[in-house]
Amino acid sequence: MKTNLRAFTLIEILVVVAIIGLLAGVLVRNFDVIFGKTEKQIASLFVKTSLTTPFQSYYMDMHSYPTTAEGLKALLISPNGDERWKGPYAEMAGGKIPADPWGEPYQYRYPGIKNKTKYDLFSKGPDKIEGTEDDIGNW
Repeated sequence: MKTNLRAFTLIEILVVVAIIGLLAGVLVRNFDVIFGKTEKQIASLFVKTSLTTPFQSYYMDMHSYPTTAEGLKALLISPNGDERWKGPYAEMAGGKIPADPWGEPYQYRYPGIKNKTKYDLFSKGPDKIEGTEDDIGNW
């Protein structure tokens, strides 16, 4: 009795492994391009949208934005025990302002340099250096 066994040849297996290797190489090389945009979008959303309402609420109660020295903590804890403060104005996990996607604290400045009549809120971006082109701010 003769049976036909069908199987892949060694050449076919090597070709498939080579194709998978090439695809993996392209993915690894473009990892930052594919997934880096998501981190930038998260930082942009935080500085341009997430804290807008808390800052406006703070401004309405205190008639000013927090000073640079008071920083973002003023949204969570009353600065100097001021009685006008009706916060916390923002709810943050663990009661702390989160770090940006690159593990750095968000930067806050009032009065702002880029926003002359308001505040500057920004991430130093992937290079973690303030004042470079990759900074992500509310301007």
